[in-house]
Amino acid sequence: MTQQQPTMDDLQNEIIRLNKMVSALIKQADTMSTEKMTDFSLFQTQVMLQDEVNNRTEQLENALLENQQINSELIRIQQKMAKEIEEKKALIEKLEESDRQLRQSEKLASIGQLAAGIAHEINNPMGYITSNLSSLQRYFTQLFQLIALYEEATTDPGNPFWPKQIQEFRDDIDIEFLREDMGPLFQDSIEGATRVKRIIQDLLHFSRAGENHWEWTNLHDGLNSTLNIISNELKYKADVVLEYGDIPQVYCMPAQINQVFMNMLLNAAHAIDIHGEIHLKTGQKENQVFVIISDTGCGMSSDVRSRIFDPFFTTKQVGAGTGLGLSVAYGIIKKHHGHIEVESEPGKGSEFTVWLPISPPGVSHP
Repeated sequence: MTQQQPTMDDLQNEIIRLNKMVSALIKQADTMSTEKMTDFSLFQTQVMLQDEVNNRTEQLENALLENQQINSELIRIQQKMAKEIEEKKALIEKLEESDRQLRQSEKLASIGQLAAGIAHEINNPMGYITSNLSSLQRYFTQLFQLIALYEEATTDPGNPFWPKQIQEFRDDIDIEFLREDMGPLFQDSIEGATRVKRIIQDLLHFSRAGENHWEWTNLHDGLNSTLNIISNELKYKADVVLEYGDIPQVYCMPAQINQVFMNMLLNAAHAIDIHGEIHLKTGQKENQVFVIISDTGCGMSSDVRSRIFDPFFTTKQVGAGTGLGLSVAYGIIKKHHGHIEVESEPGKGSEFTVWLPISPPGVSHP
């Protein structure tokens, strides 16, 4: 049987079918290629992400390690600072104690220099008190003798001997003089004893150990007590003129402020060569009070004036002063949140103005 040859239509149909198959194969190949490319991209992305995660983890671990090192260093620094703070506290306490001892030494040194004058101020009234008491003792002895004569006379009232004896004894002791003299003797003795008592009280107040006690204080009382203590030092050098203004009480350490007044008043007296005047003036300006201490002494040059608050600086002769008076005064006033102003010219005297707040920060007036 002879095989039948394919017709043209059959070939065309086969070509179409093959084209479809090729197209399908090409499409399938493209799809497979795309899928393979997608899988590779996903793989590549995963690898990149893993690297990023590893890098980030390493960075975080390094940062954590660095943070731990910083924390350790901070702890070490804190411990060192705490130790330094404790050492500084101990040093501050020692400095405060040294400062307290320095002020006390200066105070005692000032009192030591005034000891002779204070002794004179006490001995003077004590001298006439002793003399008055001796006279009073003699007067009372005579009076008791007269009383004894009267008592004896009562046992024999009709005897003319007793009136004559009593009158003679009255004339001998001068009974009228005793009557006139006894009153003033008592009064002078009381005034002398009061004078001694006031000096002792002022001295104890000035030298008291509790100098770090803050309280509301009348500065005029402090000035008066200080003037009383050093009166023997001042009265031969200057007339003291007081011009007290109307000032409120001030919150301060009275003993320390009195020491400032004493140091400045003594300096004023020492600056006067023969005899002069010391003026004391007080007043108030806004929330501060001022105390002006001026003298008619020798004054100071600008070079001396710039150094007067330096410790151990003095223009006095060797042994005549410690050179701490104004330095201690400056420190005390600064601690009280105040300040000191100085005006002086050679030959024209000096003027010191102490400014003090009525109350330091955080303290309200009662």
